[in-house]
Amino acid sequence: MNPQTLPEAKKLFSAVKKGLRNIKKAKVVICPPFLYLKELSSPAKRGNLVPLGMGAQNCFWEQKGAFSGEISPFMLKNIGCQYVLIGHSERRRCFEESEEMVNKKLKAAFEAKITPILCVGETQEQRDRGETEGVLRKQITGALQDISKFNPAKCGTKLIIAYEPVWAIGTGNPCDFDEAQRMALLIRKIISRIYNQSFAKKIRLLYGGSVTSQNASGYLKEAGFQGLLVGGASLRAEEFIDLVKKTC
Repeated sequence: MNPQTLPEAKKLFSAVKKGLRNIKKAKVVICPPFLYLKELSSPAKRGNLVPLGMGAQNCFWEQKGAFSGEISPFMLKNIGCQYVLIGHSERRRCFEESEEMVNKKLKAAFEAKITPILCVGETQEQRDRGETEGVLRKQITGALQDISKFNPAKCGTKLIIAYEPVWAIGTGNPCDFDEAQRMALLIRKIISRIYNQSFAKKIRLLYGGSVTSQNASGYLKEAGFQGLLVGGASLRAEEFIDLVKKTC
């Protein structure tokens, strides 16, 4: 729920857009609160700058109906939204989203032809108990259950998975590169067992958890991720711009 007002959101977006002008080697997706999506989607398409994608932070699994307070992926698609976060750790923690709910949302995003960014990751307690592999396996297996009807061979290039160790989010204690690399390999291993190795290789993996301009390139070059899920650093224009430039 940041920034708190539309003028603040426009100011931040404008600064990022200006700062990324002429950057051509990065794909940047902005995921603002629902209220700002329409306001920011049009200017994202204009100007000599890195192509800015627009994403939502969540969606519901039904196309329409009596579900007060919810927003469907078809509604998001209609206003130009191209991506949607699904199963973010805060959705799982604060709203108790189950694997079944995440699975339904993932399927709904595929049906609406919006690229889902599936978030997975373990808490500090789960990590301390040595449950990381089991947690990731449960989350990924649950999320990808019965998506074969969406032709995984083709969906693989569109499905994005973000590994966000919950214990690292907002703590200033990011996952070290070696451990992050192990998690990336583990995630691909889990996916390959559900489908196949070819499918697993096609999925773009992101790292999220106390990402800054100082450590961003390490997660790409050393840990082997193909992108980043940026939290707090995205609310500071200069920091976010510097982060993008250092990964190009």
